[in-house]
Amino acid sequence: MHTTCPIPISDYPTVTLAHGGGGALTHQLIDKMFRAAFTNPLLDAGHDGAVFQVPEERMALTTDSYVVCPLFFPGGDIGSLAVNGTVNDLAMCGAKPLYLTLGMILEEGLPMETLWRVVQSIQYAAAEADVRIVTGDTKVVDRGKGDGVYLNTAGVGVLATEQDIGPSCIEPEDVILLSGDIGRHGIAIMAVREGLEFESEIQSDCAPVVEPVLKLLKEGIAIHSLRDLTRGGLASALVEHARAAGARLQVEEAAIPVREDVRGACEILGLDPMYVANEGRFMVVVPGDQSERALQVMRACAVSAESVRIGTVESRERPVVHLKSRIGSLRIVDMLSGEQLPRIC
Repeated sequence: MHTTCPIPISDYPTVTLAHGGGGALTHQLIDKMFRAAFTNPLLDAGHDGAVFQVPEERMALTTDSYVVCPLFFPGGDIGSLAVNGTVNDLAMCGAKPLYLTLGMILEEGLPMETLWRVVQSIQYAAAEADVRIVTGDTKVVDRGKGDGVYLNTAGVGVLATEQDIGPSCIEPEDVILLSGDIGRHGIAIMAVREGLEFESEIQSDCAPVVEPVLKLLKEGIAIHSLRDLTRGGLASALVEHARAAGARLQVEEAAIPVREDVRGACEILGLDPMYVANEGRFMVVVPGDQSERALQVMRACAVSAESVRIGTVESRERPVVHLKSRIGSLRIVDMLSGEQLPRIC
């Protein structure tokens, strides 16, 4: 048992928003406090969910909470976000989602019409993802202490493959594929929150990504790792993989798709799209000789129709991510220590 707090109190005597942003402080909090306290083989795998064996099936279990502000944004809302985020975490384990739990924390004074909009969105998103909400809980907090609605979910799914999937499984000469353009979710949230107007409305990419993952597995693609690009964006997912595998990754800046309106918004706001959150995008690492076939499978699905190859696993020399710029220079990609956009999921 720890006799002192494992987080340096002199540096962070209280929790900051950055501790929930998916960057360096999030990982410090998880590794030094939560994982250290609760360590066990399922948790230590560091996956999007826990994968475990029951008598006749391999199952996956995940949990998540949603505190997005505002509740409604172009392309989605807290309800669709909760469903899609949970089923996507299960998909990243190589599982077919089956059941969800739903916990609702409601603020006193929330209009019933607002709550009904959220409930309808959850119902529609669950039907689209082919999952059932099988149990739940409701709590009400005092006025001014809940931002309207907070949601908590847990998801259960059955593994669609016997192969192990995770960052530690990647190998040199593997290829890194990306399912589409990045940065839209975070910028959509930011635009509504701050009252920003652009020439065209930027919509979140919030969507379930189960279909392309299951099709990749059905086609026999040897998936080595999967990761949905939520908090911390593409950059944090790449760094997580490099560290977990002790590998050097190299990605091509010119190959990473960013819509011009998103790129322009990021330039105005001083943001890097590599770190902006997504809610309907994932990266997949596959053997080099299967990458073209994997791209064909992914491009046949609407949610991943714009899939591209963005890089490779170079070697196991040291854990680092190199970004090759458009002019050919290399720079190291690391996790942000702070928070670009708080409360995006």
